[in-house]
Amino acid sequence: MPAPPRLEPLVVGGIVGATTFRRAQGYQRAGLVRSWRWDPDELVLRATVEGSTSRPYTCRIWFALDGGRYAFEDSACTCPVGVDCKHVGAVLLEVGAHGVTGPDDGDTDDGWRGRLAALSRSVPAGGGTEGGVLPVALRFRLDGAFGDTSPGLSVRPVAPARDGGWKVAPEVAWDALARGLYAFADTRATPLPEVRRWFADLGAVLGGAQASREAWRPLARGGRAVWPLLAEAADLRIPLVGHGARDEVRLSRDASVRWEVGAADDGVHLTPRIAFDGLDAPATSPLGCVGDTGFYAADAADGRTVLHLGPAARRTADGLADLLAAGPLSVPADDVAELYADHLPALRRLARVVTDGSLDLPAPPRPVLVATARFASPQEAELTWAWEYPRADGVRTVPLGGGVHDAARDLDVETEIRDKAVAAVRSVPGCADFDTDRQQWRGLDALDLAHDALPALAAVPDVRLEASDVPHYLHLDGEPRVVVDGAPSGGSDWLDLGLSVTVAGKEIPFARLFTALARGRKRLLLVDGSWLRLDQPVLNRLRDLIDDASDLADRPGELRMSRYDADLWRTVEDVADVSGVDDRWRRTLDGLRAFAAGQEEVAATPLPAGLHAELRPYQRQAFEWLTFLWRHDLGGILADDMGLGKTLEALTFLAHARAERPDAPPFLVVAPASVVANWVLEAARFTPGLTVVAAASTSAKRRTALVDLAAGADVVVTSYAVHRLDPAYTTLAWSGLLLDEAQFAKNPRTRANRVARATDAPFKLAITGTPLENDLTELWAILAVVAPGLYPSLARFRLETVRPVAAAAADDDPAVVAAGNRALGRLKRRIRPLMLRRTKEQVAPELPERTEQVLRVPLTADHRKVYDTHLQRERQRLLGLLEDFEANRVAIFRSLTTLRRLALDASLVDDAYARTGSAKLDLLAEQLPEIAAEGHRVLVFSQFTSFLRRVAERLDAAGLDHAYLDGSTRHRADVIAGFKAGDAPVFLISLKAGGFGLNLTEADYVYLLDPWWNPQAEAQAVDRTHRIGQTRPVVVTRLVAADTIEEKVMALAARKAALFDAVVDDDAGTFAGALAAEDVRGLLDG
Repeated sequence: MPAPPRLEPLVVGGIVGATTFRRAQGYQRAGLVRSWRWDPDELVLRATVEGSTSRPYTCRIWFALDGGRYAFEDSACTCPVGVDCKHVGAVLLEVGAHGVTGPDDGDTDDGWRGRLAALSRSVPAGGGTEGGVLPVALRFRLDGAFGDTSPGLSVRPVAPARDGGWKVAPEVAWDALARGLYAFADTRATPLPEVRRWFADLGAVLGGAQASREAWRPLARGGRAVWPLLAEAADLRIPLVGHGARDEVRLSRDASVRWEVGAADDGVHLTPRIAFDGLDAPATSPLGCVGDTGFYAADAADGRTVLHLGPAARRTADGLADLLAAGPLSVPADDVAELYADHLPALRRLARVVTDGSLDLPAPPRPVLVATARFASPQEAELTWAWEYPRADGVRTVPLGGGVHDAARDLDVETEIRDKAVAAVRSVPGCADFDTDRQQWRGLDALDLAHDALPALAAVPDVRLEASDVPHYLHLDGEPRVVVDGAPSGGSDWLDLGLSVTVAGKEIPFARLFTALARGRKRLLLVDGSWLRLDQPVLNRLRDLIDDASDLADRPGELRMSRYDADLWRTVEDVADVSGVDDRWRRTLDGLRAFAAGQEEVAATPLPAGLHAELRPYQRQAFEWLTFLWRHDLGGILADDMGLGKTLEALTFLAHARAERPDAPPFLVVAPASVVANWVLEAARFTPGLTVVAAASTSAKRRTALVDLAAGADVVVTSYAVHRLDPAYTTLAWSGLLLDEAQFAKNPRTRANRVARATDAPFKLAITGTPLENDLTELWAILAVVAPGLYPSLARFRLETVRPVAAAAADDDPAVVAAGNRALGRLKRRIRPLMLRRTKEQVAPELPERTEQVLRVPLTADHRKVYDTHLQRERQRLLGLLEDFEANRVAIFRSLTTLRRLALDASLVDDAYARTGSAKLDLLAEQLPEIAAEGHRVLVFSQFTSFLRRVAERLDAAGLDHAYLDGSTRHRADVIAGFKAGDAPVFLISLKAGGFGLNLTEADYVYLLDPWWNPQAEAQAVDRTHRIGQTRPVVVTRLVAADTIEEKVMALAARKAALFDAVVDDDAGTFAGALAAEDVRGLLDG
């Protein structure tokens, strides 16, 4: 059998390198190569080598045959180096040194012989009964115990001597044991690995590399870490030996110190005693500390020393070592009193103090906590703290927070007293804790200190109160009287409010009262020491008044009221006696308040002559409300449900206003371009006496000045686009501005909104069934046009209304929901007089029933595959864009629109999917002919004109007549008239082009093909047919693609509807916010 490869040391050095070779030699000489095995078939040498961890490393060395000789090829090791390491080098040297042929696979003799050979190699060479194991002991030396100035213990490792004792040897030096340098010694005996590791750990604890030149290392340097190591020595059979051959070291589990006080002929004596495992060391033994973690005692007798040592239960105090080294103390009789008063308390902090029975010790003196209060004024006080300890010559004063390491203090007793003092005044503001020796008290805290804290402290045992010049604080407990004086400011829309408050005949400075109420204070302290409670009903209402009125002021401390704010006026009248407000203001605000309360105090107004319509009661009420607002130059929002005749109500009012003031400027009506003509037609139908002019283009395109066009007109009607682009509209004076479908001006950042605000008109009306669709800021934008003083600042509106309402929608914390309810309630109270809102259910119960249903339409298999593929791609893209929602808003909505188109019909995104099909198209092709055959008329709405055209193609293929309307339709009026006349049973309408301004009561079926998160847009579409004049039940069907983004959109739309209901409807109270990043993430879930 071929012999294993034997490489010369020079070759091994060439493989691993010079530095690694020297380390490999040390490992090989130390016998750390535990076993090896040669595999002649695979030419692999396998070995295990002991290293620095508890588990040996495994080496594999590959060879190749080159001309009948072995040549090194590669190596691997499980150590961190991994290749050509010291462990590989040690294996190569070990195989070369022994010259043993590896076992032959399948040869029994070689098998057992190889195993025994491996065993022999794993046992280090050397003499002695331990078979090559070198015992190591830890020697202790007592430093300074017999005259040295530095008492303590030092240790070092020692090796066995030939005489049976222990000797200093280089192979067991600290550094040799830690780094394995003992392997270069002449002896082949080595310590056990666990012994080496123990000495390495101890050496590291006692200084490590920094103490590498120290043979003796102080035991105190290791702190508490030395004690578990010393306890482990017995388990490892590491002897703890003294300096002499007969000396003995005894390690205890615990050690404690005490002082015994006894009587003497000329005074008293104090003797330190140390007990090890409960047994006292001899009184004559030198005593000492092992750092601050343990004790030792050296009992020397009969030529041998027994060293006792053990850990202390807790850290020993500074100075205790010197005191122990001094031994027993004698105190003359004349100094005993001083000992007991001044020094015994300190000694008790160091250790237990007991009597030997020959005398009685006095009880430890208790400190007194001294509280000293000084008042510079009723508004300012100072409280200082100190401890007093009795002494033989008087009293010792210690600051509260100083001298914590003072041995004369009893910190346990101090803590007990201070805890009692804190508990006595814990409920007093500013008295949660006493952690400094000096505290300042100002304002109401000074009042609380005098009224509550000082009397409570005076009653605490071991506390002495010293107080002087305590002010007399007078409680003003009468009923507050509030007087409000109002003076017009900044034109006719504002009233500056001046308030004065008196309590018990004393006038309260309003600036201080204003600040205290605005900050939510419960009490107010005046300069002279008098004080009053602010949590009274009158002052609580005044607090609400200040909150609202200060919102409108330009500078802090001012109060202003808008004449639009009837709710604030009600608060003013409830709180105060009012003076200085002119009758016009009173009449306006009283009327608004009465209307808000539902009282019938809005004066009845005769209907205008020439009105060709019979108004329903609710329409008559709207007319009278509009007249009331106009007479008082107030604006408002006519927010009746779609289909209740808002246009007729507005025309009736315009006819009245023109009849009452015929010489006044004309009114301006701004409406969507698609309904400008409808205003002209409706005016001719209901109020033919009005001269109504349509301005369908700008002055530049018309080549007619606006002032000329308006001359002689009662009403000018234009579109939002023309109103926005033609500057002439803001240069003329108008009797009033009416914004039809006012949601077109719902964005405060748009020019449409800014121009509406800039238009000069004393009366402005917003006409819309949806005063907000997505966000409360939309409502603010409309209010900024019609009632600019109600919420003058958008930033404050967002902070005080939008933010708490949105927070309540996203959080179920009761406090957050309560704050949202308060903000919502305040908003609804303030807008109620300025907004008239009635639903069909309230005022038109005779309308036929409307049935709504949602049909989930499963996608076809091919359609599902395409949708899911695109969904994953768009989801990943969208989630990245959502990191900056505002910056990526356009891209985000583009991606969402792509997903919505995919849910409808994949070919809307890519013509390559033309054969994929659309389940919604199939459904419509099946249902619409059946509905039409039964004599019904159908409106079909979609936001996507491309999909509407595909519907038209399917209807053409089925031979079903239909009308079509989108934004590009040229003859809009003709198309509408044709459907109303019965030309076709189906009307395909884009949601944007036909969602408002149409009266299509001829239809009784409505299909909504694609849901949108703006529910009001869909509601407007449905109300094209379910409105006044409808005589048949209406069926509304929403088609929703199953398991697609459309289902998520439906859920989001429900939340948006809740926002509308919460603000506009009186009986709602839930929340929703604008479309935000969280909403988009919700659309992508699942």
